[in-house]
Amino acid sequence: MAPDLVQALVKAIEIKDLSTAAHTWRVVLYARTLCEEFGVDRETIARITPAAALHDLGKIDIPPEILQKPGRLTDEEFAVIKTHTAIGHERLLRMGEDDEIMLNLVRFHHERWDGLGYPDGLCAEDIPEGARYFGVIDTFDALTSVRPYRQEVGIEAAHKAIEEIQRCSGERYCPEAAEAFANLFRTGKLDWILDYFNDKQQLPDFSPELPTDGIEKQSKRLG
Repeated sequence: MAPDLVQALVKAIEIKDLSTAAHTWRVVLYARTLCEEFGVDRETIARITPAAALHDLGKIDIPPEILQKPGRLTDEEFAVIKTHTAIGHERLLRMGEDDEIMLNLVRFHHERWDGLGYPDGLCAEDIPEGARYFGVIDTFDALTSVRPYRQEVGIEAAHKAIEEIQRCSGERYCPEAAEAFANLFRTGKLDWILDYFNDKQQLPDFSPELPTDGIEKQSKRLG
């Protein structure tokens, strides 16, 4: 998918869901950092970057009164929210998107290791690998972001998030994915993202098309 189209779609998601903007860029950075840690090739990282940026594409079609509701969602409202994965996948197909990494990540990032996720109830290794790992990233960022019911961000919130992810490893999350991401946190390789891209800082203006070898350089520059 062309970079300008990715940026336009991300902008559309941000306009629909005001809490999404910072979340989008953080999960892109977490995903790229994890890929670089595993030595993933540049071409694959270049495919994962827009996939991560567009993982919540289906939220464009969710009513704003549900997306922006300040309080707890009802069961009916949550059922609507859960449709965003399949809706985003369907939208990509209608656009002619055929990249398997993007299609799988958008559709399957809320599947669970125990098969109780959505939209298809996939279990364990039936969940595509990229989605298994991204599910941990998505949860970590949700637990370290400002919400109406939670204002804690940064390192302290991150410690609690990692504890929760590891507690649910093998149930909600792929054990390998949970451990890999926890190790990134323990070794300090996520600190620069938490420090400079949290919800209490003003986000810099940058494109999702960061250089594939630029995460370490970016972290050193910001530090």
